[in-house]
Amino acid sequence: MNFQLTEEHLAVQEAAREFANTELLPGVIERDTEAKFPTEQIKKMSELGFMGMMVDPKYNGGGMDTISYVLAMEELSKIDASASVSMSVNNSLVCWGLEKYGTEEQKEKYLKKLATGEVLGAFCLSEPEAGSDATSQRTEATKEGDYYILNGTKNWITNGSSASVYLVIAQTDASKGHKGISVFIVEKGWDGFVIGKKEDKLGIRGSDTHSLMFTDVKVPASNRIGEEGFGFTFAMETLNGGRIGIAAQALGIAAGAYEMSLAYSKERKAFGKPISQHQAIQFKLADMATQIEAARMLVYKAAWLKDQGEDYAHASAMAKLYASEVAMNVTVEAVQVHGGYGYVKEYHVERLMRDAKITQIYEGTSEIQKIVISRGLLK
Repeated sequence: MNFQLTEEHLAVQEAAREFANTELLPGVIERDTEAKFPTEQIKKMSELGFMGMMVDPKYNGGGMDTISYVLAMEELSKIDASASVSMSVNNSLVCWGLEKYGTEEQKEKYLKKLATGEVLGAFCLSEPEAGSDATSQRTEATKEGDYYILNGTKNWITNGSSASVYLVIAQTDASKGHKGISVFIVEKGWDGFVIGKKEDKLGIRGSDTHSLMFTDVKVPASNRIGEEGFGFTFAMETLNGGRIGIAAQALGIAAGAYEMSLAYSKERKAFGKPISQHQAIQFKLADMATQIEAARMLVYKAAWLKDQGEDYAHASAMAKLYASEVAMNVTVEAVQVHGGYGYVKEYHVERLMRDAKITQIYEGTSEIQKIVISRGLLK
């Protein structure tokens, strides 16, 4: 076993940390309060290559490994989870799926622009009645000549209004159940494609989460990824990698809250000495640091397995389950360490606490992760 990061990894980590502190930190409280999408920050992330880190250079990507990706995700998420989730979706759910399963024509037309961040992507699986039960797709795509006619509604879509390219999961043969689900590339602006209102959320408020409505949208058959019936497999395979990104996000949220708490404990005084010298606070910091390090090892292992070409579904589910729980636990404790100051926006940790909750829900709830893990154990 080798727990040392390479020079390249350390360089990526340092670049992400510097960007987070110089570009994401200014205005992050205002963006959260106003639920404002970090447009300029995402543009700068694109210029630095964060939006297509793992894509092959021949498609304008960075050609980096998954370890590099999670290192960047962790550092950005310490400061602004709304920005990092946009990066996660573009990298893990959209670019990866297109590069892995798309045709050469699809890669040339869409992947090259997605990898540079010239356009953003969105992954459209969830529906009003198909969240954890992803097999219950009601969005339908009916074949008519060289087109499919798409009808239905998607919700909880990250990058919902900011994206230009949408990977839409839809039922093409309801009689086959989940084996009758397919996946299509849909472009913003096509007739019949309407973007609904932005959700007013507890956390990651800067991220633009929308419902999408499709009414008789004509999708060229050439925009189907894989064969008919491949959509459910595509979604599950893509989510396996996406969970590594969200696990890294959760890790970053926890680490950010811990670092703020550690610094605050050395500055804040009570009973004549810094609160860091009180055992009650020391024990909180010890628990936070230990949980974060354990989560980090799970996240890095899942990323490493993916890079080695090994089966990483089980590891990514474990990483997401545990890292999201750690994010919730650590951020709650961070507010406690800060006392009354932790409850106000100026000190950031209340925002991190609100942001942490969604990591237990999206890209598979904690309960779904336990199903994935237990199935792996019982094989």
